[in-house]
This record gives sequence, structure tokens and C-alpha cells, in this order.
Amino acid sequence: MSSFQIGLLAAGAVTLLAVVAYNYWVSRKSAPRQADAQEPLNAGPTPGLTGDTAIEPVMTDDFDKLPQPERKPVLDALIDVIAMMEVDHPVSGDAALAALPATRRVGTKAFNVEGCSELTGEWEPILLGRRYSAFQAGVQLANRVGPLNEIEFSEFVVKTQAFADAVGGSPVFSDMLEEVARARELDQFASEHDAQLSFAIVAQSAAWSPGYVHQHAARLGFVAGVIPGRMVLPAEVQGLPPVLSLTFDTQAAMAEDPDLSPIREFVLSLDVPQVSRADQPFTRLRQAADWLAQQMDGAVTDGGGQRLGQDVLDQIAMDLEQLYDALDERELSAGSPQSRRLFS
Repeated sequence: MSSFQIGLLAAGAVTLLAVVAYNYWVSRKSAPRQADAQEPLNAGPTPGLTGDTAIEPVMTDDFDKLPQPERKPVLDALIDVIAMMEVDHPVSGDAALAALPATRRVGTKAFNVEGCSELTGEWEPILLGRRYSAFQAGVQLANRVGPLNEIEFSEFVVKTQAFADAVGGSPVFSDMLEEVARARELDQFASEHDAQLSFAIVAQSAAWSPGYVHQHAARLGFVAGVIPGRMVLPAEVQGLPPVLSLTFDTQAAMAEDPDLSPIREFVLSLDVPQVSRADQPFTRLRQAADWLAQQMDGAVTDGGGQRLGQDVLDQIAMDLEQLYDALDERELSAGSPQSRRLFS
């Protein structure tokens, strides 16, 4: 073999190696970013994300250690149609529970029955082993599906009468037309004062793997939700709605090899009426979005691809304060049981 042929072979080998190296580099660059295997997914709080204190991560196994919400009556004349029922003699909780309808819905609205405890004289959800001197049944006036209508009111009357017959009670119903009109007015108010905010965090260069998203979100206290591709920032009290939620492609989360499933964006969301104003949820939403975007080389957008500047976010914050004030004036403060039910 001549020296010329040997030179050609050498040049070809160098070129082949260069092509292989380039393809490997391109493959590595375009592959989704992976979580750091040396760091546990729940790495602890990141300072500065909630003003004076950090967001403490709360794992799902520790939910039973969270404070429990106080057990209170559900029905409220502010957002429910309520029918009172007198009984001839006290009724046991066991008998009352057996008399309840199979479903606690009237159309698209929640239906509840409460008893007046013979022991305390207070209204409470019906419990085994208790005795009750009276009952009240209620149906919700409105929710995010819409206002109570005439058909639903009629179904409420039928269900309440059946329960009353079973426990020996005599129900008193309010006027249907008045209640339906009240439902429409409440629904109109709710429609004008509802707010569900979402920010999209979009990758600026390399995509992310589900593990990479989980790892960074866990540093802010987010934990895995029930649905694949969903994480939540839990409330401090167990049983209350999460402060924030984070969602990304469900298919990527359920893939056989999630590490190879590229994610180019995820969404941070706040359901405003569901979370107390005192928890500063919008401030936490802004801080979480900014921190995640910085750490993950992403951009905060409105979901339509438009970047959200600080001036826009400041305006949203001012608008939210007005919304909170309006809810307070209507005695439907954000995060209250009434608000959570109405905006559901």
C-alpha cells in the first residue's frame, strides 16, 4: 500500500471520528436534562422564596402530621338553600345516616344534611353514636358549573322530603322562584370575581426530563400529586386545597423511560378563591416561577408564548387585591369554606 493510500485512510479515520464525536455531542446536547443522582429529590427549602421564611417541603408520608382542619357545619345560608326539619323525638345518628340518599348531589350541586346535637345544641354533620333533636338539609346555590335551577330545586325537595319521612320530620321549604333568583345573582357575582392564574415556564435551550422538573420543584416544597405529571405545594393544614400546582405532560410522566421524555414547558397555577389571602399565594407563585426559570434556564410566559414582565405581574397583583377586597365584602373571603365551595 502506497503512502498516499495510507494518508487517505488516516484522513478518513479522522473524519469518521469527528463525525461520531459531533453526533454524540449533538445527541447529548438535545437530550433532556436529567436530575442530579447525587441529590435527593426533596433537597430542603430554598431561602428567600416566601419573604421572611423559606417554603418548607412536605412529603406525602408526613401529611398525617399536618394540622387538621376544625370540623364545622357545612351548610351556610349565604351559599345554600336550607330546609329546616323538626322531629317528634330525638333521632339517633345511626338511623339518620341510614336515611340519607345514596348520592350527596342534586344535579350538579352539593346536597348535605346536618343534625342539631341533643348533647351540645350545635349543628354538625351527622355522626354515628349521636342523637339529634332537629335536622336541616341544604343544596348549594351555585358553583363553577352554574346556578341552581328549577329542576335541581325540585330534586332537592324530593330528596329532603324522603329523608324527613324516614326520620319522622316535617321540612319547611323556601320559595323556589326566590331561591333560583338568589342563585343566579350569586352565580353572576362569582363569575365576575373568579380567577385562576397560570404561568408557563418554557425551556430556552435543552429540554428537561420529568425527574429534572421534579427535583427542582421539590426544592420549593412541591410534592407529587395523584395524577402523573402533577405536583402540588401543600397547604399548612391537611385537607385544604394546595397553595400552588405544577403540571407537565402526562404522557412524559407515564413513559416507560421518563428520562428520555423531553419536556419543554410546565405550568404553575393558582386557584385564587381556594387559597387564603394571608398565605400570599400570588407572591409565592411569582417567586417560584422566577426561581425555577432561573435555575432551569427557562422563561416565564403567559402560556401563549409572551414573556411576563415585572410590570405586568405588578398590575396583576394590584387587580388581585381588589378581587380579594370584593370577596371579603361579600363574606366570601378567599380560602374560606364558603369560597372553596362556591368556586368549585
